[in-house]
This record gives sequence, C-alpha cells and structure tokens, in this order.
Amino acid sequence: MIQELSRYAQQVLFKPIGIDNQKTLMKSYAIVIGCGALGSVSSSYLARAGIGHIRIIDRDFIEESNLQRQILFDEDDMRNNLPKAIVAQKKLKTINSHINIEGIVTDVNHTNIEDLVHGADIILDGTDNFETRFLLNDVCVKKSIPWIYAACLGSKGLTMNIVPSTTPCLRCVFESLPKTGTFPTCNTAGIIGPIASVIASIQVTEAFKILIKDFKSLNKTLFEIDVWDTKFKQIDVGELRSENNCQTCRLNKYEFLEAKDGVLTTLLCGKNAIQVTYRNAGDTNIAQLAQRLRSTLDVSCNEFMLRFTVNGFGFTVFPDGRAIITGTDDKNTAKSLYAKYLGM
Repeated sequence: MIQELSRYAQQVLFKPIGIDNQKTLMKSYAIVIGCGALGSVSSSYLARAGIGHIRIIDRDFIEESNLQRQILFDEDDMRNNLPKAIVAQKKLKTINSHINIEGIVTDVNHTNIEDLVHGADIILDGTDNFETRFLLNDVCVKKSIPWIYAACLGSKGLTMNIVPSTTPCLRCVFESLPKTGTFPTCNTAGIIGPIASVIASIQVTEAFKILIKDFKSLNKTLFEIDVWDTKFKQIDVGELRSENNCQTCRLNKYEFLEAKDGVLTTLLCGKNAIQVTYRNAGDTNIAQLAQRLRSTLDVSCNEFMLRFTVNGFGFTVFPDGRAIITGTDDKNTAKSLYAKYLGM
C-alpha cells in the first residue's frame, strides 16, 4: 500500500485530500457514461488520481473528426475501427495498472441502465443528448447515486452536481426535454477542445469532493463558463428543489426509466446520424450477418462492429444489435433502413 501510495504523493500533499482520503479514492467506484470529448478527459484524470474501479460506457467507435478534442484516441485507433470504450480501457491501463478499468461497449437505455450503474459511488456525465441525461437522472435519484451533469458546445460549457435528497436534480432545472431545434447543436455551433477539458476537469474535482464527503466545498450552483470570451457565471439553483414540485425527485416519477417503447432512436450530435436500438434484440452474430450481406454489399467486419454503405447511407452494426446509420437525421428513415437491410 505504501509503495502504491507513493505515485499519488503530490495529490496526498494537497491538504483536503491527504493520506486517508487518498485511500478512500482508491476504494471508490466511478462510472463515466460517454467517452467522447468530456469522458476521455474525465476518465483519464480519474485513472491518474487512483480511483480504484472505473467503468467507461460508450456506444460509439472512433472517427477522424473525434481526434480534434477526444484526447485518448489517435489515428491508429481510427484506422482499426475500434470502439471508444475498448481503446479507453487499454490506454488507461497503461497509465495506471493498479486500478480496475472496464470498457463497456453498449448503448445506455432504459432496459439496461439499472444493471450498468449498480454499485457505483458516483457517475460522471459524458453524454451528448438530454434524453440520456434525463434517464441518468431518473436512475440516480431512484438509486441515490450522486452524479455530475456536464455539457459543452462551441466554447461554452455547463456542469452541476446532483446529490439525491440533498441538491436539486436535473429536472428541477430543466423540467422537460428541449424541443427539436430549440438549441444549437454540434452540427450548427461546433465545439473546440479546450472547453471539454475545462468542464471535465471541474467534473473530476467535484467528484473527488463527493467521494471523500467534503460537502462543504462542493459547488452548489449551475456553473457556466465560456473559454473564448473568458467569462463564467454561477447560477444559484439551491432553492429549486423546495420550490418546485419536481416529477423526479419530489414525486418519484421516473418516466424515462420506465419507458415502454420497444424501438429507441437517438440523434447523434454532430454526425448527421441516427442510432437505432431494438429492445430485447439480444446478441447479434455480426460475422454471420456479414456473410449474408456480402452477397450484395461491400462489407467490413471485426469482432466489435460490421460496416457497409448502401445508397449513400452508412451502417455500423454492433454485437448488441444496435446500428448507427449515417446520412440522415430523420428517425423514421433510420428505422426503415434498419428494418430493410438488417431485418432483426
């Protein structure tokens, strides 16, 4: 233990942490949902800090446009068609071999989220859409798991700590899903890498405070920063939980967690792409599927994914039955293409 502690010597010298709290961090279990711009930074800092068990969950694979801001990945990863979660696991293990790191390649949805987050001490948000964040909020309030909301767009970022029964939850602040077209997206506003690093750094710092139970130092506001204009503000949300009749944390209604729809579709930020997931699809033998499709299509396949293009639409199919379909932002079109070419 003494030898292992030595790698965190400078962190231990920081008085709010010290030896006892470092030992607490080394026994903690953190989950990062989404390993893009935010998740790649936050998972790296968690690993370097010695968080004992880190689970990284991501549904996506690495593309060239990711390399501008997603610091764990490189061109070889892109060329090898590797999923982000697998690459993150391998690279973080080379950074810190003393901790347990899991890379889980799956889509987080209402059918699996309770199993995926079981036992976590804290969850960090690295997602790119409000539907998944509302789902995460539901399960964390229900299971009393602290989580840290975060979002980035352009040069601006937001983050907020959510400690069930103590702070307002996400739906105290954002009562319903934003309507399509209400807010800019990665497609329209873009994003620069530094804002993701700043927000993820704040996330991880707040995670330390929660894990060592330093609640006096915990940020209790919705924190917003613009790195381009070098401006920040803190929005007081402390009274929202008592003032509002929140559907989630006051009335204990978990509408996103209890969804009944058998088909899940998600618009992927910045990609002109839709992810289609069929509930209870089960495992897919992508090698067999590739063999069937090769009679009419040019297909590439490895153990993690199958890829092909037809009529201008790109398909990436995963072993869990999900498909990411590029070339459209229309959910009905994506569903039809899934049924036509995959038939699962």
